[in-house]
Amino acid sequence: MRSRLFMNNRGWVGSAVLLGTLALTAGSLVAWKHASARKAEAAAASQPEPVESVTLAVARARQYRPTTTSVGTVLALNSITLRNELSGTVRQVMLAPGRVVDAGTVLVALDVSVEEAELEAQQAQADLAQTTLARLERLRADQATSQEEVDQARAARDVALAQLARTRAIIAKKTIRAPFPARVGISDVHPGQYLNEGTELTTLQGVDAAANVDFTVAQAVAAELHPGEPVAVFAADDPRPLTARIVAVDARVDPATRNALVRARIAGHAPAPGASVRVEVPVGAPTTVVAIPVSALRKGPAGDHVFLVGPDSSGRSRAHVQPVRSGPVLDDEVVILSGLTPGQQVATSGSFKLREAVLVAGDSTR
Repeated sequence: MRSRLFMNNRGWVGSAVLLGTLALTAGSLVAWKHASARKAEAAAASQPEPVESVTLAVARARQYRPTTTSVGTVLALNSITLRNELSGTVRQVMLAPGRVVDAGTVLVALDVSVEEAELEAQQAQADLAQTTLARLERLRADQATSQEEVDQARAARDVALAQLARTRAIIAKKTIRAPFPARVGISDVHPGQYLNEGTELTTLQGVDAAANVDFTVAQAVAAELHPGEPVAVFAADDPRPLTARIVAVDARVDPATRNALVRARIAGHAPAPGASVRVEVPVGAPTTVVAIPVSALRKGPAGDHVFLVGPDSSGRSRAHVQPVRSGPVLDDEVVILSGLTPGQQVATSGSFKLREAVLVAGDSTR
């Protein structure tokens, strides 16, 4: 019995020693952690606050007019599909595709041998009629003939002259000329070919120093457009805009699309007729907006924002997140519709490194 009690006492003593050891070890660890934390805080306090280097810009006010985009078609000032008015056999063809011809240049000549023969006969008849009239007028002056015979001779002369004019007109119509300076299109006409009336010969595109652009806009936009207003025209192979001015707005609105046709004119070099172009059309009146460099605008899950840079209470420059509502990009600037006022300083290059209240150091771009 005494032996069993002695063994129980020894077990209690060993457990107490073990618990004491564990408590001492835990206390030592806690003390070490607190000491390490105090040392880290002291080290952090002794380190200078990090500073981010950025480029700064000042938000500025600029004029802006909203635009809408339309697809337009370039048209030559003069453009026709060339056809023959009279039937006949082709005698001569001078339709070289791409050739630039002057007004009056012969392009297609039909055979006029029959008409030329008729013209000679009619000329002889007209000469005879003129001679007869002159003789009768002399006789009438001598009272040797009646006035009726003179009138009949004069009518015969006039008929002969009219027949001459008709034959000359037929010959002229069978000689097809360029009505204006133009570039010749592709044709499929050959000497010896018989052409019916109205056969398509080729197309002629004027080579004027200007061109028209036709495009459509919504009726509400068309109602605000007036002749003389500028629009920007962009060709597919050139990012630089061509300036055009509105010359006409169609008085009719398409009942199916509710769009109206608008015509503008490009002065100077223009894309080839038929080319598709992009037209930027102004909408509404110009307004004053705030603009900043494109590189200053940041996008995130919460929306668009910029980093405003300003002094804190101690005079050091810090960055602050400023939510904004952005608009279109104009050249190398972006329009800010709300959230900024002119004169505020924003971070541009390097703004991706910033966070709220971080110290910044930067140079101004303007």
